[in-house]
Amino acid sequence: MNRRSVNAVIILGVFSVIFILITQVVSIRKSESLLKTNIAIQEREDSLNMIHFSEKAHIALRNVLEEISTVKADSSDLYGAVKQVRTNYFTVDINEELHPYYLENLLKREFYELNIQQSFQYGIYDCFTDSIVFGNLLKFADNSYVIPNSDSLKGVTTPDIKWQKDGHYFTVYFPNVISQDEVDSEAALYSPYMYLFIIVAFVMLFFGYTVIVILKQKKLSEVKTDFINNMTHELKTPISTIGLSSEMLMRMDPNQDPDKVQKYASLIFKENKRLQNQVERVLNVAKLDKNEIVLKKEPFEMHELLQEAKDNFEFNQEEKGGVIHLDLKANSSELLVDPVHISNVVFNLLDNAIKYCSQVPDIKVRTTSDAKTFKIEIEDNGIGMKKEDLKMIFDKFYRVPTGNLHDVKGFGLGLYYVKLIVEAHKGVIAVKSSLGQGTTFTIQLPI
Repeated sequence: MNRRSVNAVIILGVFSVIFILITQVVSIRKSESLLKTNIAIQEREDSLNMIHFSEKAHIALRNVLEEISTVKADSSDLYGAVKQVRTNYFTVDINEELHPYYLENLLKREFYELNIQQSFQYGIYDCFTDSIVFGNLLKFADNSYVIPNSDSLKGVTTPDIKWQKDGHYFTVYFPNVISQDEVDSEAALYSPYMYLFIIVAFVMLFFGYTVIVILKQKKLSEVKTDFINNMTHELKTPISTIGLSSEMLMRMDPNQDPDKVQKYASLIFKENKRLQNQVERVLNVAKLDKNEIVLKKEPFEMHELLQEAKDNFEFNQEEKGGVIHLDLKANSSELLVDPVHISNVVFNLLDNAIKYCSQVPDIKVRTTSDAKTFKIEIEDNGIGMKKEDLKMIFDKFYRVPTGNLHDVKGFGLGLYYVKLIVEAHKGVIAVKSSLGQGTTFTIQLPI
C-alpha cells in the first residue's frame, strides 16, 4: 500500500467519524427538543404533585405535633418545629415525652385524613446522643397500613410497650416518593451526550489502532521491498562479473596468455566466494530466527580478537589513512563464547563504522570489566543517526537512509544479526548517536 492510499484511508476514516458524530449530534438534539417538551410538561406535573404532597405532609405533621404538644395556648411556639429536609424526608422537634404507639396512630390518622396513601418510616431520636431510640416501617397496601413481617414484630407498637426514653425529635421518611435530588441524578446518568462520547471514543480508538496497523504494514512492506532491491543489487554484481570472466575465458586460448587466464579464474573464484558469503548471511539469519543455530562456545580471548581486527582494518584502510585506537582496560578478557559469531559481531560493527563515514575513519575501541561483565565500546566519527532511526536499526532488513552516500551496500541484516548473536550469548547491546557527530555501540557480555 503506497502513501497515497494510506492517506486516502486516513482522510476517509476521519470524515466518516466526523459524519457519524454530526449525525448523532443532530439526532440527539432533535430527540432532546421533543424530550424536553415532554419532560417540561411532566416536570410541571411532578413539581405540582410534589408541592401538593409536601404541603399535605407538612400539614399532617403539624397536626400531629399539635396533638402531642401540651403547649396549645399559643401555636406560635410550634413555629418551625416541622422541617422538610427533602421532598420525602421530614423532621419534627418535640418538647414532650413521646410514646411510639401513640405517635404511630397519630401519623396513620392524619395521613388517612389528608389522603396521603404512601408507605412511611418513622424514627424517634434522642437529641443529646443524636441516636435513634425507636423506629418502624409501615407499608400502605389495600387501603391500610401494615407492618412488614408483622409476626416477628408482633407487639412492638402495642400500648403495652414499656417506654421510659425521652424523645426530643422524630423523623418521617416516605421511601416511595422520589426526591428532586434523585430525579436530577437520574437525569445526569441518562445524559445522551455521555453515551455519545463513549461511542465516539470507542470508534476513535478502533480507528487509531487500524491506522497504526496500516502504517506498520506499510513500513514493513517498504523494508521488504528495500531488502529485495538491495539483495538483487548485491547478487547481480558478482553474477555479472562471473559471467563476463567466464565469457572471456571461453574466447581465450589458454596457451597464449596464461597470466590472463589465471587472473580471470581468480576473479571468478573471488566473486563466487563473495556470492556464497552473501547467501550464507541470509541463511544464517533465517536459522537464527528459527533458533536452529547452535553456538559452539569455548574460551576465547577478546583482546586478541580486537587486536586482529585493528590490524585487518589498518591494512584495508592504508590508502584512506583510517585509524583504530585501542583502549583495552578490561582485567578479564577471556570469555566463553562462539569465536566465529563473536568475531562476526566485531567485524560487522567496524565495517559499519567505515561504510557510514564521510571522512577519514577514526574509531575508538574501549574495553572494561567487572566481576560479572565484559564491556566493549566502539565509537566512530561517522555520519551518525537520527533518534527515529535508533529505534529501528536492529530490525530485520532496516537500513538507515544515507542521503548522498549511494555507495553503501548491504541487506539490512548486519545489526539484526549482531543483536541476535549478542542476546544468544545472554548479553546486551545498546547504541548512542548524534547526527553528524558519530555513533557509539556498547556490548556487554557475561564473564
